[in-house]
Formats: sequence, C-alpha cells, structure tokens
Amino acid sequence: MLDLIKAGGWLMAPIAACSFTAVLIIFERLLALRRARVLPEQLLAILRRWVELGAISPLDIKALPLNSPLGRIVAVGLANRDRSREILRERIEDIGRHVVHELERFLNTLGTIAAISPLLGLLGTVAGMIKIFQIVSVEGNSNFSLLSVGIAEALMTTAAGLTVAIPSLLFYRYFQGRVDALVVKMEQETLELIDLLDAETSRQESPNLPAQATTETTNESASPPP
Repeated sequence: MLDLIKAGGWLMAPIAACSFTAVLIIFERLLALRRARVLPEQLLAILRRWVELGAISPLDIKALPLNSPLGRIVAVGLANRDRSREILRERIEDIGRHVVHELERFLNTLGTIAAISPLLGLLGTVAGMIKIFQIVSVEGNSNFSLLSVGIAEALMTTAAGLTVAIPSLLFYRYFQGRVDALVVKMEQETLELIDLLDAETSRQESPNLPAQATTETTNESASPPP
C-alpha cells in the first residue's frame, strides 16, 4: 500500500488527507444521526401520551430526556408554554434552526471532499502526463522503465481520487436524506406540542372568565335601581 501511495506522487498526500477526514465524518455522523439519539423512544412515548390525554403531566416533565435534539425543542416549548402561541412558535422555530444546523454539521465538508477528490485525481493525471512528455523529450520513448513512472503516477492518483469521491458522495446523499427525514418527524412532533401547549394555556385562562362574569352580574344585581 505504501508503495502504491509513493507511486502516485505528491498529490496522494491531499487525497489521503481527504480520505481520512471523510472516514472520520462518516463514522461521527452515523453515530450522531441515529434515530434513537435524535428522537428518543421515551420522549416520543411521553409526547404521544400527552397528545392522547390532551394534557401535560408534571410527573412526565421530570422524566423527559432533554439531552436529545428533539428534547431541546420540547424543553424550550415547556419553558415558554405560558406565552402566546405566536411567541411560543417563534421560540421553538429559533431553537429548531439551531438543531437542524447541528444535524447538518460536517455534511458540507463531506460534500466538498466528494467534489474535490476527483479533481485532485485529475490533477495527478495531468502531472503524470507532463512527466511522461518530459521523459520522452529527454530520453526518447525507448526507456519504458522511466515512462512507467509517469504512467503509474497518472493512473494511481486518478484511481485514488475516485476511490475517495464515490463513497463520500454516497454517504453525503444518504446523510442528507437522513437529516430531511428526521427534520420532518421533529416538525410533526413539534406542531403537536405547540397545539397541546396552546390548548393547555387556553384551559388555564378559561376558568377566570366565568368567575369574572359572575362578579359583574353580582355587582349589577346588588346596585340599587335608579
């Protein structure tokens, strides 16, 4: 393997660096974008139970796993549940943008690696062809051992660039689709949470209205007729 890298010339160094970086990103994103980490089953079960009951249980609030991306959104919703629906929605959308940005972390880097790796390989091919023509101009085309050096450099860099680019592009597309699916699910859960919190706020405010109306009626009946 080391001999093959040496045969590819100096451009194998940036291609190898791209390969190492891509491997790290792929493993990190495979762990970070697990459904169990982004959308914990315990959290989803509690949210579904709240939606079915139409109320929020204080006991469940203490048991919420809020260290997940969806948990962060739920925490902001619960912290602002006494505010109006517009403010509540604005706060949740703000934290949602931060959560989505974290889910997409390093994906641009992976996409860049998938784009530049073939170009580095092409540059190596051009460098190898230049070396071949320099050898031919000096030694002629009879010395095949010298010509093989340039040919090997041209072929190795091209193969190495494509070897890095193809899996990087595949995982880049896969992670993009994965993030989109997780974001859609989080949006669904978030909308249900907003509706639930809005209904909870309305129920808390509604008991005051009849009491206020009763007080006004009592005052009117107690006042002497003109």
